[in-house]
Amino acid sequence: MRGNRGKRSAYLVALVGLLTALSVVTLYLSAVAPAARLGLTAIAGLFPAGAVVSSGLGAGFFCYGATGLLGLLLVPDKGNVVLYLLFLGLWPMLKSLFERLTSRVLEWVCKLAAFNGILMIFWFGLRELLLPFLPPVLEQAWMVFVAGSIAFVIYDVGFSKLIAFYEVRVDRVLRKGS
Repeated sequence: MRGNRGKRSAYLVALVGLLTALSVVTLYLSAVAPAARLGLTAIAGLFPAGAVVSSGLGAGFFCYGATGLLGLLLVPDKGNVVLYLLFLGLWPMLKSLFERLTSRVLEWVCKLAAFNGILMIFWFGLRELLLPFLPPVLEQAWMVFVAGSIAFVIYDVGFSKLIAFYEVRVDRVLRKGS
């Protein structure tokens, strides 16, 4: 029995390592393909979600932290890494925690509060680095927060669908093989 547990632990460590490597590679690609910067950085944030689903919240934080550290060391465009560290890489764990709440209304209040808090950091602290692509119509802060909140809800619903896909198509197959 003990050998089987050790085998499972080794498998989970290897899986989280692989997800971390994939996240770092995707984050690096976001720096060398500027047209796909935001999309690839968002994809890099999917891998910690896979770690959460397959191995738990701690594994997700490990994948996120290791990717962030390696990203700061290896990725030439630090803006992408900051975006990953402050939101896209962190979101899978925050989402997991918020979705444990019993009230759906409270869950969404917490999600929107977290998103708008992070957006506030971007808007007031890192606007020149991370938000230079905003169209002139969104130069007023309230418009950024309204448009951002709408985009975030769409992102979160889509993210939930991707997690469900991972659970059904990938994690289930991985669990059979382990």
